[in-house]
Amino acid sequence: MTDDRPGNGLLIVGSSQAGVQLAVSLRALGFTDPVTLLGDENHRPYQRPALSKEFLQDKITKESLIFRSEDYWREHDIDVVKGEFIEKVRTDPDGSGTAHTAGGRTFAFDRLALTVGARARRLDLPGAGLDGVLYLRNADDALELKARAPHAQRVVVIGGGFIGIEAAASLHTLGKKVTLVEYADRLVARAVGEQTSAFLADHHRSRGIDIRLGTGVEAIVGADGRVTGVDIGTEVLPADIVLVGIGVVPNTDLAEQLGLDVDNGIVVDRYATASDGHTLAVGDCANLPNPVPGAPEGARVRFESVNHAIEQAKVAAYAAMGRQSEYAGVPWFWSNQGDLKLQIAGLSTDHDQVVDRSPADPTKHSVLYYRQGRLIAADCVNVPLDFMMVKQALGAQVDLPADQVADPTVPLKPILTAALEGEHA
Repeated sequence: MTDDRPGNGLLIVGSSQAGVQLAVSLRALGFTDPVTLLGDENHRPYQRPALSKEFLQDKITKESLIFRSEDYWREHDIDVVKGEFIEKVRTDPDGSGTAHTAGGRTFAFDRLALTVGARARRLDLPGAGLDGVLYLRNADDALELKARAPHAQRVVVIGGGFIGIEAAASLHTLGKKVTLVEYADRLVARAVGEQTSAFLADHHRSRGIDIRLGTGVEAIVGADGRVTGVDIGTEVLPADIVLVGIGVVPNTDLAEQLGLDVDNGIVVDRYATASDGHTLAVGDCANLPNPVPGAPEGARVRFESVNHAIEQAKVAAYAAMGRQSEYAGVPWFWSNQGDLKLQIAGLSTDHDQVVDRSPADPTKHSVLYYRQGRLIAADCVNVPLDFMMVKQALGAQVDLPADQVADPTVPLKPILTAALEGEHA
């Protein structure tokens, strides 16, 4: 079967947040060529962050996750294709080519965009294939976990990253006995500083979640093909469900097939363009030059966040229109964990100074990070004003002097205002 649409236009492979934003931004910029948004899941494009939180807790419905209505796609002439997995792509020197699906369909394009995201890293241990060992990356994963949760009393979560903690908090809210096992000696070690890790662990333990840090898993154990526990060497933790959240792997198969540079993601420039000079790559699958002001020369990063996917997709839309716009936003992230809302501005990697301005309230936490005397990031839990001020300061490339921010009773806004006025004096 071959699609015979007039013209070929842009084919966006991956109906992720990045793919949706790219399609929307193109039309907003006046792009008139055909746009096809193709996904391998049999769902309309949907939001993923709520899968481990509000959706799992039955606070929102599946329909609430859908990005846009059918009318929107039709009115903006964006062809949304569901349930088609691209298994082979051929391109010509000018970037045009043809994509072939596993189902036998063919899509011709003038330009290709890969917004294929990342997949859950699989557990490679004895017993990993037992019934009841689950992952949480997409809607089908969430639907399965949601269907099984009412029949389970004991859940072991393997992995102390954002997905693991969010799901653990949600399942605990649903009345489950939850044990979280993390191999590292602290939670979300790649994303937050030591004080924030300790705050999160203490808080969730105080709420009743059993958190085991510095703990490896030797095997998943079961009976009659179903999971019954997790062997951590010193004991077997009983489990009706084992939820695995040990990170993700960027989807680079198509990029490798095309001969694009790949290194922990699809290597792109500041304009979201891959090494062939034509293909666009956006979102979790893309490895780009670190856009944070003051980042070391040559440093590269791969972000896994909604705001990055949105902002980089806007840059990619400009690139597709021949109007280059560098991605130079301030990375920021959030994580809802029960009654905590963690917000991160910037990247705290390689900080050499920490200023803790946490309020006396035990449910609040605010830590600012500095490198060589310059503000580079903040971790804020239930302190949204601090997060907003740090994000604005980083975006404006002005400093909040460390000796002025240590007192939590002193708001950051006047300090930021003074810094901005000094910048423009």
